Amino acid sequence: MMRTADLVSSASRALRSNPLRSALTALGVIIGVGSVVAMVALGSGAQAQVERSIASLGSNLLIVVPGAQATGGVRMAQGGGGRDTLTLDDVEAIAGLEGVLAVAPSQRGNAQLVANGVNWNTRIEGVTPSYMLARDWEVAQGRFFDESEERQARRVVVLGATVARELFPNVDPIGQAMRISGGSYEVIGVLESKGQSGFGMDQDDVVLAPLTTVKRRISGRFRRADTVSQISVKAASEGELNRLQEDVENLLRDRHRIRPGDEDDFTVQNLSSITETAAATTQVFTYLLGGISAVSLLVGGIGIMNIMLVSVTERTREIGLRKALGARQSDILHQFGLEAVTLSLAGGIVGLALGVAGAWGMTSLFNLPLVIAPQNALMAIGFSGLVGVVFGAYPAWRAAKLDPIEALRRE
Repeated sequence: MMRTADLVSSASRALRSNPLRSALTALGVIIGVGSVVAMVALGSGAQAQVERSIASLGSNLLIVVPGAQATGGVRMAQGGGGRDTLTLDDVEAIAGLEGVLAVAPSQRGNAQLVANGVNWNTRIEGVTPSYMLARDWEVAQGRFFDESEERQARRVVVLGATVARELFPNVDPIGQAMRISGGSYEVIGVLESKGQSGFGMDQDDVVLAPLTTVKRRISGRFRRADTVSQISVKAASEGELNRLQEDVENLLRDRHRIRPGDEDDFTVQNLSSITETAAATTQVFTYLLGGISAVSLLVGGIGIMNIMLVSVTERTREIGLRKALGARQSDILHQFGLEAVTLSLAGGIVGLALGVAGAWGMTSLFNLPLVIAPQNALMAIGFSGLVGVVFGAYPAWRAAKLDPIEALRRE
């Protein structure tokens, strides 16, 4: 009976005797593992980016917008593009619901900005001080306007990072004057950067001003005085979000006198539900990429089986001699099985390294976070070893079954 150490030594010598063939045999596994690791990492990075982008809009957040329209059977929010159905009284009523941490009405519009000799067209958001809490936003420079300035419709603005960079590239924007729709406004703050949202919108390309200022002096001049284009509702905890969404919907249906069976004149968007849907979609995409790449592992396994069968044919006399000297069928079986597993595992390790490098390159190219879960890497290595076991089993069994007398007669 051969010792394990002897089996390992014999298998190693057999693989080293023809290094080029061994490398080419493992190539299929290298490509398979590398592509699986890279594609799964790319999909996971895309999923993390989507989740991060949507989360940047605010945590535990409901967004209420006026109206709804059907597009291909899917209800889509109009975002203020339809009738003005949300009012400041609705805001006060929502604030009285249980589990509400903050309610922030907003009025959206677009305007041409002029400052520091530069023109810039962007969106204007008229908000209240509670907007910062509801949307989890912070001020990077200066300050945010207070309730007194909001009530008095003061001409003060807080710039998004993109607007500040475009209008004041080499100047401290705090205290500077800018013109919006023909009026002069003072810059009192700059928001911290949030980057792209999950919907492809630059969240930093915005100017925040007091709600009363925007309604009286900018976009609100053409709308009813008591309406708003959006209401942000922040729940006290994630566990209360679904219940709060139902409460908000019931409250608004009652306030707007919507009869049972009639379509709502508003839409409540639950960002947590959107995040879960986006994550599930991206997860399916990740599995699809990984499944397609795993076909390479199957091809690699077939390559290993083919080469091992050739090796059995070439080493028939060696097998016969070993059996004649006392080697058992199990010894031959283990030796050839060990060679197949070693080839496959070596290919898996090299493929893992190449897959990580490829994932880093692709995520850097597409500006995605690099996400490689340790369990996925271990699974790739384990699966490559399994490929060696499965596809090396038949050649090993064929070698073990050779008759020693017939094997010694082979030329």
